[in-house]
Amino acid sequence: MTRDILAENALKAWGFLFVLALIWGSSFILIKRGLEVFSPGEVGAFRIVAAGVFLLPLSLPRLKTLNKRQVKNLLIVGLVGSFIPAFLFAKAQTQLSSSLTGVFNAMTPLFVVIIGALFFNSTITKRNTVGLVIAFIGVVLLLMVKDTGFGGFSDINSYALFVLLACCCYGLNLNIIKYRFVELKPVAITAISITMVLPMALIYLFAATDFSFKIIHVEGAWVAAGLISVLGIVGTALALILFNVMVKVATPVFASSVTYLIPIVAIMWGLLDGETLLIGHYIGIAAVIIGVWIGNRR
Repeated sequence: MTRDILAENALKAWGFLFVLALIWGSSFILIKRGLEVFSPGEVGAFRIVAAGVFLLPLSLPRLKTLNKRQVKNLLIVGLVGSFIPAFLFAKAQTQLSSSLTGVFNAMTPLFVVIIGALFFNSTITKRNTVGLVIAFIGVVLLLMVKDTGFGGFSDINSYALFVLLACCCYGLNLNIIKYRFVELKPVAITAISITMVLPMALIYLFAATDFSFKIIHVEGAWVAAGLISVLGIVGTALALILFNVMVKVATPVFASSVTYLIPIVAIMWGLLDGETLLIGHYIGIAAVIIGVWIGNRR
């Protein structure tokens, strides 16, 4: 009986892993489609609005149970874990392909290690250091790839820095959750933190952008808004809940392996959408994934 339960949990874990890789790996092509109609700010804000409204039934009953310290930390988590990265990824993809954005996103686990060592007294091992160096070389190669080969530092696409800053936000977010929220369940943290930044997203979207005008007057706006809604509801809200369920039936180490599958899905979507990757890109991609694997494995 025990063996049957273990086999069933293993099957569920693998199923969750591939579904999550497909969802998160598809996020970048959805951002790309949203940017065909809306500005980066509109895409980022509406993504948060869609996720926040969807999560309201989960978060509202829990709000009155929070103390002041939890409220402050949850607001920070909402900002660095969802709000700011949503804008950064959208801004980056105005000048970066969706496939390369997905590859840069794989740096998140290494930023978790760096932020933990700098601000949360966690240790950084030799293995972490080796992984960081290899992944950093891969990032530099990706930034310098040109049609004629590798360019110089003056040819670096600075928009990749928006993705790396988003990864830094994720690294800070995960460390805050690890060290400051022992008493709250992950699903509650996700729901409440996004709900807390929902008012900011709503005010920005309807008071500081042309979203309302575009949704009525611009052709294709409803389709683009629908895809961004999928990005917010499925790619942000449901995916985080699914990830937390996967951690329960598997292990955190197994769950973290989704990091290596996301770039593959993002690259496949990019190639299907007509994006071009050169030999130098593949070399850089391999270095990033190998570096993340070395630095994150146990």
